[in-house]
Amino acid sequence: MIPANAQVKSDQVPVPVIGASMQTYSVRLRSGQDLKKEIDAIVTQQRIGAGAVLTCVGSLTDVALRLANQDGPTVWRGHFEIVSLVGTLSMNGSHLHLSVSDSTGKTLGGHLVDGCTIYTTAELVIGVMPEIDYVREVDPAFGYKELVVRKRKKK
Repeated sequence: MIPANAQVKSDQVPVPVIGASMQTYSVRLRSGQDLKKEIDAIVTQQRIGAGAVLTCVGSLTDVALRLANQDGPTVWRGHFEIVSLVGTLSMNGSHLHLSVSDSTGKTLGGHLVDGCTIYTTAELVIGVMPEIDYVREVDPAFGYKELVVRKRKKK
């Protein structure tokens, strides 16, 4: 949760923008798999240091999201369409947001957590930037671990 009295200084030094080339991975996840656990497994197996979800469509039967300013997840059961999955991926910590809609078109969204069960499919495309790494460091303005982009050290 962001403290109510937190302020961001407008005179902060601009953050550098780092460019990188991209390669992609495409995968179809199957019925019964946990969406977040499978994404985490891909990140680990492919040793992704800096990546992003480019697109994901599919359906879920269970949806677990950490909503804004909440400590724990909220769970819904039923049938849901994935209408958006976005975020950064890294072995150093991923940050993903999911939006789903129910049969009436009502849309829910929040932080993706374990517990989202795939109903029929999840078609996922991941972009990977091999020249950079995403790391998470505490931001003194809020006290949360936030994204830091670094050039990857050559081996």
